[in-house]
This record gives sequence, C-alpha cells and structure tokens, in this order.
Amino acid sequence: MRRCTIARHATLRFYAELRDFLPREFRAGTVVRSFDVPGSVKDMIEACGVPHTEVELVIVDGRSVDFSHLVDDGERISVYPVFESFDVTPIVRVRPEPLRDVRFVADGHLGRLVRYLRLLGFDTRSDPGWDDPELVRISTGEHRILLTRDVGLLKHGAVTHGSFVRATDAKDQMIEIVRRFHLAGRLDPFTRCVACNGTLEPVAKEEIADRLPPGTRRHVDEFVICTSCDKVYWRGAHHGELTRIVETARRAEDG
Repeated sequence: MRRCTIARHATLRFYAELRDFLPREFRAGTVVRSFDVPGSVKDMIEACGVPHTEVELVIVDGRSVDFSHLVDDGERISVYPVFESFDVTPIVRVRPEPLRDVRFVADGHLGRLVRYLRLLGFDTRSDPGWDDPELVRISTGEHRILLTRDVGLLKHGAVTHGSFVRATDAKDQMIEIVRRFHLAGRLDPFTRCVACNGTLEPVAKEEIADRLPPGTRRHVDEFVICTSCDKVYWRGAHHGELTRIVETARRAEDG
C-alpha cells in the first residue's frame, strides 16, 4: 500500500533589502515554503534566492537561531539583513566572527571598484581570469571578503564572508562597501598600487629619473614605487581628483 505523506509548511518573512533577491511575485517579503523532510534554515533561505552572506539575523518563533536550525512544520521565520542603526550582536547566531584584517577578493566584473578600494589602502585581489572555484578558494583560504554581483557565487557553502554589490556605478559601489563594513575610519590611501595591489614605498628620484617624463623630472621630487610590479607614482595632474575620491569615502558613513 502506498504511504501518504503530509507536506509541512514554513512561513519566511524577509526584511528590507533582502527582498531584492526574491522572485518578483514575492517582493512583498513573505514566502511560504512546503517540504516533506526537515532541512536547514540556511538551505530554505537560499532556496528563496537570498545568499546566506547577506543575512545578519534569523528569528524562528521569537528566538534567534543559527543556519543549522532544522525547520519544523508551522514555524514562522524572520530573516534580517545587516543592521545599520542597531547593535544586535548579543542575539546574532548566524554571522561569523568579523575578520580582524579587512581584505577583499573581487570577481573580474568589479575592476573599477577594485582600483578604488586599493586607492583607499585596502588589500584587494582580483583577476579577470579567475573562475568561481578559484574565487571561493582565495576567499576561504586567505580569509578575504568575497565581493561579487553573482548571487549564486555567494550561495557557495564554503563562503563565510561575502557581500553582494548592489550598485552598478563604481563610485557608488565604493561608498556601499565602505558603509557596509564601516571602513571610513580605516582608510590608508595612496599606500597600494591600484594596478596590482602591491604595497608602495618611497623611492629616491635619482633611482627612477630615467623612467620619468621630462616635465615630471624637472618639477617633481617625491615618488613612491610598487614593491611588486615596479610601477612609479607621483602627485600628478590627476591627484586632486583622487584626493576627492578618498574624501568621499571618508564621509561615506556621515549622517
């Protein structure tokens, strides 16, 4: 005789920007999921389209749970993104410990953002040739925050620290990342090579004089050089614009 199973149901309520990941018909924020065998709340959240790296807090029937919680029939699940105005640290169960040193790895589609983050002094690795497994390996192996606009990549089970980059304009992306990870007070601008991510150090003018344009050789005396790719930097005509970008990042968390 065929055994009859009764489907179980759980109601998930997604808040704020997490709704952006939901299918259009669920953008109001409420999703009812049916299931036969209990699974983890992490799997259920991601089945709705929301990467686990975007979730700050999960409340099930009034109590905070971690991602391993097995969803039971009739449970009401509230899913929250990162809180900007409130400290919920005492009740958070899903967020991994923050990385002591903020370092990034970004997918190849975020090239201009990568250059801005390096300009601000943040160690940011990126290569257009890296595929998803390589990005995951670098993120987990080197304890780097993974930056991407690929939702599927952030759902990889091994990724613990990541961020979906919502903005499409590179400067807006920079501001978004500075705000999300509270970096305005941690800037160390003009200390990294924007081309390769190497560190910069002062270099005597006479050591690189033969590499300089004639006008620069006559009027500029202070230079730095990349310890990795040997690229030379100085305060040229574009320095003012770069300084304005840095100041924009410094003010990103104001107000």
